Amino acid sequence: MVKIILKLLKSVANLLLGTMALLILIFTIKYITCPVFTFEKAQPFSGNKIYNPYDGIKSTNWQKANFQVQSYAWSGITSGRGNTNQEIYDVYKRLGYDVIATSDYQKINRFREGDPSYIPVYEHGYGIRKNHQVLIGAKKVMWKDYPIFQTIHNKQNILNNLREQNELVYIAHPKLREGYQPEDMELLSNYDGIEVLNNYRTSLEHWDAALSSGKYVTILGNDDAHDISNPDEIGHHCTFINAPTNRREDVISALKAGRSFGAKIYRPNGESFADKIDRIRILPIIQSVEVKNDTLFIECDSVATAFRFLGQNGRILKTSGPSASASYHIQAEDHYVRAEIEFPGKSIFYLNPIARYDNKFPHNNNIPVIDTFKTSILRIIGFASLVFIFLNILFLRKRIKSDKK
Repeated sequence: MVKIILKLLKSVANLLLGTMALLILIFTIKYITCPVFTFEKAQPFSGNKIYNPYDGIKSTNWQKANFQVQSYAWSGITSGRGNTNQEIYDVYKRLGYDVIATSDYQKINRFREGDPSYIPVYEHGYGIRKNHQVLIGAKKVMWKDYPIFQTIHNKQNILNNLREQNELVYIAHPKLREGYQPEDMELLSNYDGIEVLNNYRTSLEHWDAALSSGKYVTILGNDDAHDISNPDEIGHHCTFINAPTNRREDVISALKAGRSFGAKIYRPNGESFADKIDRIRILPIIQSVEVKNDTLFIECDSVATAFRFLGQNGRILKTSGPSASASYHIQAEDHYVRAEIEFPGKSIFYLNPIARYDNKFPHNNNIPVIDTFKTSILRIIGFASLVFIFLNILFLRKRIKSDKK
């Protein structure tokens, strides 16, 4: 009986080792076959024209949105296991949200799929360093990833692949576990924006690094809540989108144009859900953001404590207030200008930037060129190393068997 048990345990151990070896081989091949890219030298925004994403907005069109919250998925293995779809929808509806999307890990949540406001969303990535992306308008789930570590080439290849399957690609919480460095943002392209505001991290330096490199990427703010029964996790970060309705096509069109801003809504520790609802009902409203005669004008419906205008590398250009409006005269050396508006209730609005350009809209969809020579060298060395390791393992096993004889 003991021999049978030992034999069974040995078989299970061999199966586990074989499975682990197969997984290691699969992921190793993924790393080896990743293209090597040639990244263009960063160039700041330039030109005689100024792009204003808020041109012609209507103050009555602001739609409050959240694209990051996890529900029960994958048999409860992932975070959010205590949240049902209906509970998520009910809680955020009570908090005044117009766009409510659930971003389960590696899974498109189909709750309320028939509703005109439904937007397919999911969170991609399962690596150790939390190199995640929020996908909006997702067509299907992509399982490709580099889970152990990610070079700048791995990160760019993931973004390129995700671009083909999603209407909008956002880099999620880049500061979390240092999944992305600010210097990465100077090189990476072919994505739409950055989740700058998140319950776990605020990543303003990453955003400014991308903008300073001439990459027009917009801000996303999300709770990324894992427990909606905890008032401290919900209603803290969101995205306001200027769209005529909360229908999918209107929301995505506005996000693509940058007619949105991220909001950090102040929350006292231990605040009750009822108090949260009362405070959120009186949030300020941005009335207009206009550029006239090289001057940026911002007007709100209530007095702000401070208006901060920031430019290249996140440098503060001007601070003014308290007032319900503010302006900044755009200088010749200003490549972009973004604004932060802080209110007496300690909430802060982070606006997308105005930026210089010449003949075409300043976007971030350029795909870095693949360096075919370096890619070939990587693959030759990589596969040669695998063959070498495989042959040595065979030789070692043969030698062990020979020694036993």
